[in-house]
Amino acid sequence: MTKKKVISSCCSAVIVAAIAACTSCSGGNGWQMEQGMVWNTTYHITYKGAPELKDSVLKVLGEIGKSLNVFDGESLVSRVNITDSTAIDTHFRSVYTMSQLVNTASGGMFDPTLSPLITAWGFGPGHEMTADTLAVDSILRFTGIGKTHLSGDYLVKEDIRTQFNFSAVAKGYGCDAIGTMLARNGVNDYMIEIGGEIAASGMSPRGGGWRISIDRPVESATEEIHDAVTVIEVNDAGIATSGNYRNFHKQGNKTLGHTISPLTGRPVQTDVISATVIAPTAMEADAAATACMASGSAKSKEMLASLRLEGMLILSDSTIWTTPGFDKLCEKSQGARVKSQE
Repeated sequence: MTKKKVISSCCSAVIVAAIAACTSCSGGNGWQMEQGMVWNTTYHITYKGAPELKDSVLKVLGEIGKSLNVFDGESLVSRVNITDSTAIDTHFRSVYTMSQLVNTASGGMFDPTLSPLITAWGFGPGHEMTADTLAVDSILRFTGIGKTHLSGDYLVKEDIRTQFNFSAVAKGYGCDAIGTMLARNGVNDYMIEIGGEIAASGMSPRGGGWRISIDRPVESATEEIHDAVTVIEVNDAGIATSGNYRNFHKQGNKTLGHTISPLTGRPVQTDVISATVIAPTAMEADAAATACMASGSAKSKEMLASLRLEGMLILSDSTIWTTPGFDKLCEKSQGARVKSQE
């Protein structure tokens, strides 16, 4: 697995996972579409099944929001953030356990306890930089998932000031939870996207797997610009992309991305501009893609290998690196097809 120099200039920017438009879906042929807003982002769901399952989709999203939405002051995670020991539910336990797994595999570079730092840098609730930005080192003393543990049905914190923000894993988990609900109701063919994270299963309305378009990245604070670099086709997988080009602040001539390093407590600067990960679940892909952004390419390659995940890294030197398995999923007809070479 080596990196390939990108010859075409159109491949020199960051990519983001996006869903190719599905124009053949309608209730008349058994395919349903649902879309809306949740957790300050959008969602799009396509599935082959009963129309009334849309109500169940909303119910699942509502339950997860009550557990994991850090922007809801009455959610479970908000209660956890102000106490030292709190009873948790299955949603919290699931994302916490996955966070521990990726935290270990990434050498600590994925950590959901960075909420005070995220807020301090202006990306959390309130979206404003605060005086805490000047006290990063003091905040680091009470961050770290290793300073927390599960005891039965309780989450226990060594320091009451430790706070969780599962935004880097909750959207993926939401995709998985909806997929589980659909499967429980006999639905085998679906694609669920929440904020760019995807869970796909079975066949798409056109037949064959689900075609996921991966964009070249264009930094913009005012709009999302979609321009495909390649398209992958999957049947059963979770897909996630992480990058700093759509969620950032400008501070003078500097760009501050939303990915915070658990080691320094500051917006991370690595050679990874964007990371796309394919995993058995969208939750794992979501967490691993974020870890890649914080880790840099060398550690990211090690982590992906240890977790046996497929991935693509867009690097700052205008190269693209992929695992061989990722390349096999790229459509052969794509002119800008990404390829892993020895």
